[in-house]
Amino acid sequence: MDKELKIVICGGGSTYTPGIVKDLLDQRQKINIKELWLYDIDEERQNKVALIVKEVIKTEAPEVVLKVTVNPKEAFTDADYIMAQMRVGGLKMRVKDEQICLKHGCVGQETCGAGGMTYGMRTIYPMVQLIDYCEEYASKKYWIVNYSNPAAIVAKATYKLRPKARIINICDMPVEIEARMAEILDCKLEDIESDYFGLNHYGWFTHVRCKGVDVTDKLKEHVRKYGYVSEASMNDALLKDPDWVHTFKNSALISSMFTDYLPNTYWQYYLMPDSIVDYMDINNTRGMQVINGREKRIFKAAEDIREGKPVDLQQFYVGVHGKFIVKVVESLIHDERSRQLVIVPNNGAIENLSDDATVEIPGYVTDRGVEPVRVGSIPRFYKGLIEQQDACEGLLVEAAIEHSYEKALMAFTMNRTIPSSLVAKKLLDDMIEANKGYWPELK
Repeated sequence: MDKELKIVICGGGSTYTPGIVKDLLDQRQKINIKELWLYDIDEERQNKVALIVKEVIKTEAPEVVLKVTVNPKEAFTDADYIMAQMRVGGLKMRVKDEQICLKHGCVGQETCGAGGMTYGMRTIYPMVQLIDYCEEYASKKYWIVNYSNPAAIVAKATYKLRPKARIINICDMPVEIEARMAEILDCKLEDIESDYFGLNHYGWFTHVRCKGVDVTDKLKEHVRKYGYVSEASMNDALLKDPDWVHTFKNSALISSMFTDYLPNTYWQYYLMPDSIVDYMDINNTRGMQVINGREKRIFKAAEDIREGKPVDLQQFYVGVHGKFIVKVVESLIHDERSRQLVIVPNNGAIENLSDDATVEIPGYVTDRGVEPVRVGSIPRFYKGLIEQQDACEGLLVEAAIEHSYEKALMAFTMNRTIPSSLVAKKLLDDMIEANKGYWPELK
C-alpha cells in the first residue's frame, strides 16, 4: 500500500475547490489520501466552501478525513503535497484592477497587462510566505503544485527568492485549449500531445499530435476559420459564457495573421488590445461576472446545504482545471514521468533566450521535479515578443524586491497593453493607491 498522504489545498475558499476535490477523490486508487486539509486566511469564505466539499467527500469517499483551518502550522505540519490557488485581495481587488485599467483605456484583465502586474505584486510575498511555512512545517519531501495567478510573475519571483523550494508552477490554460482541440478533432484530451513554447499566457503551439499522428495543419485550417470553437465547445459548460466564446473565436484572427503556430488565447490581450478594450465593459468586468455568477452559485449552494436542502454537486465539476492539477500531483507521487506543460527557468531549453527567462514548455514530471523538454531556437518575431515580456516581468519582480518605484514604472512602460510611459505612470500611481496594505512600499 502506498504511503497515506496529507494533502493541503491552500486557498480553500476558492470556488474551484469542490471540483478539484472531486478530481482528487476520483484518483484515490493512485493518490492515497489520509487527510485533506483546506487552508485559507478568509475563514468565513472558506467555511462556506467547506460545506460543499464535505458533501463531495460524503458522496465520493466518506473515509477521507477533511480538516479546515486558518492556522498555517496546523495546515502544513507534515504535509506531503500542497496545491496552491491563492487570490490575494480576493475578487474585490480583481474588480479594482480591471476598472482602473479600463479607466485609462487599457486592457482590464486579471493576469495580463497592468492588472496582471498589480495582482503579481500582491501575490509575490504571500507565495514566498507559503514556501517558508512548508520549509518549516511540512514533510521534508513536500511538493507545492502552484497554479496561483499571475503564474508567470509568481514563478519568476519564487525561483529568484526561494531557488531551492520544492515547487512546480503550472497553468491550466494551454490544457484547456488542448481540450478544445480534442473537441475539434473528435478525440479525447488524453489523445492530444503538444509541442509548445513561450511564457505563461504568452505562448504558441508549434506541433499537435492526436494518437501520435501530426494534426497541426488540420487544426490550423480550422482555427483560422472558427477559432478554438466546435459544436461540442459551444455546448460545453465553460463556453456557455459569451466572453469565453469571444476569446476562443479571437484566435481565428490571430492565427490568420501569424501563421507559423497556433496561439494561446491570451495573445488577444497583447496583439489586439485596442479591440479588447472596446469589447470590455467597465461596469461589468470579468471579476464582476464571476462575483455575480460562479461565486453567487457556490454561496447559494452552501446556504442550501446549511438549511438541509438538496444541492446538485455536478454544477461544480466542470472543465479540465482540476484534472490537470491532480495529474501533476499523481505524477510526482508515482514518478510517472507524465508529459505536461510547465513553467520553469529556461536554462537553455529555448536556445536563443536567456537562461533566467521563466518559460512555459513541455516537461516530464518525476518524483524529483520537472525534466524540461529542449525546444531549440525560436524565430525572431516570437523571440522579440517573449524577451520584451520577460523583461517586463523581471523588472516587476525586482521592483517588489528592491521596493523600487522606477523599476515598477519601467515594467508598466514595457508592457504591450500600455501605450506610453505617461499612461504607465498614471496607471502605476492609481494601482499604488488602490493596493495600500497589499504591495511593498515603493520609493
